[in-house]
Amino acid sequence: MIEVERKPDTSIEYLDNEEKITRLMDQYGQEVIMLAYTYVKDKQLAEDIAQEVFIKCYEKLDSFRHESSYKTWIYRITINKCKDVFKSWHYRHLIFTDLIKGKKDIAAQSAEFENVKREENLWVAEMVMSLPLKLREVIILYYFEELKIEEIAEMLEIKLNTVKTRLHRARYVLEKKLKRGDLNGR
Repeated sequence: MIEVERKPDTSIEYLDNEEKITRLMDQYGQEVIMLAYTYVKDKQLAEDIAQEVFIKCYEKLDSFRHESSYKTWIYRITINKCKDVFKSWHYRHLIFTDLIKGKKDIAAQSAEFENVKREENLWVAEMVMSLPLKLREVIILYYFEELKIEEIAEMLEIKLNTVKTRLHRARYVLEKKLKRGDLNGR
């Protein structure tokens, strides 16, 4: 994977708000979608959340206090938006409706899923995605987003030791799953 060098957040301070939000969207847009996806496990919903995140960022740019980086600020907004979605009636209704109706086209999805699943990276990603949300979020923020434990604690508004404990538990669960070659064991 090619690593793209990014300009530091401070390079946008001289820009007006529209230029700032454009830069922030270019710089963090895909990461916000991926982070939202780790919560909601639905691509379209993750994209919708990302759109809402950047609208909120635009509205609040003037009140950004620079107590953290733009990245940390945007991730915090993303996490809060995802949690808002979980609380919403619409989301709960969709989940309930899907459970009642059952999955359509399971046979077609299964064949396609099995072909893609053979790739090792996807298998590991599935293991991570099968973790409970509290464990999954710290694993993704720590290993995939390469955030420091302190940043994760600030972002999730939890204690430093809680982040460490969740990381430890997540690693333990993943290790057990890897040894069993199992995605369903929780």
